[in-house]
Amino acid sequence: MTNPKMTDIKQLKLKANAIRQDIIRMLVEAKSGHPAGSLGMADIFAALYFNVMDHDPKNPALGGRDRLVLSNGHICPVLYAALAESGYFPKDKLLTLRKFGSPLQGHPHYGALPGIENSSGPLGQGISQAVGMALVSKREKKPLHVYSLLGDGEINEGQVWEAFLLVSKFKLDNLVVIIDRNNIQIDGTSDDVLPLEPLADKCRSFGFEVLEIDGNDMKSILKGFEQAKKVKGKPVMIIAKTVCGNCVSFMEGKYGWHGKSPSKEEGETAISELIDEQKKLEAM
Repeated sequence: MTNPKMTDIKQLKLKANAIRQDIIRMLVEAKSGHPAGSLGMADIFAALYFNVMDHDPKNPALGGRDRLVLSNGHICPVLYAALAESGYFPKDKLLTLRKFGSPLQGHPHYGALPGIENSSGPLGQGISQAVGMALVSKREKKPLHVYSLLGDGEINEGQVWEAFLLVSKFKLDNLVVIIDRNNIQIDGTSDDVLPLEPLADKCRSFGFEVLEIDGNDMKSILKGFEQAKKVKGKPVMIIAKTVCGNCVSFMEGKYGWHGKSPSKEEGETAISELIDEQKKLEAM
């Protein structure tokens, strides 16, 4: 029995809002972590866990489940919040983020929590793990999808492109790669650090079917994943254009929030803004 699919756009937006609130609470309590990318990807994670993926929080080891492989592991607050919101573990565990002895470390660790499919930290390695999973699943004729998430700064790593070559060779149409195209990384904008454009054309040249979506618009996200599932004979690359720090006004679009946690006062301001958004959504 897999997790019931949530199709109502309003309810999915409310899930994304709840995930964002938990991200802020976690980071304020931890006094360290990565808010910008985590907040920017909340809509994608809400869509994956509550609409797109076949999975079962009550049976995390379900054989035919879809896999989510987080390659840019520093945005794990959004993964942890989505897993807790889905029911993989109690939400009160979220406040142990980055504390000694907690299973919620600053990068995900395979086996530490139900629902964690891979260990990540060194950038570029998660996509290689995802390719391996997709390749084995294809050879064993398992009808599942592997969803691998990368940051756009992460694809500065050469290993990413080596993995893409293998994806193309084996035509892994059970793999969906999602690039968080927020144009920021720890040292500045990706355009300043190491320009990526024309990114879509580069990915097409590696054999991908490329879809470009608004990663902060739920309708665009669901349409993109629906299209991705229809592609046969080649892997899919979704370039999700997001705003880092999305829905928190003083963080939006600012690379300085890549790896800086909010203070208690800043957290209160952020939660207040998110609660206001929650109320507007509930009133729709």
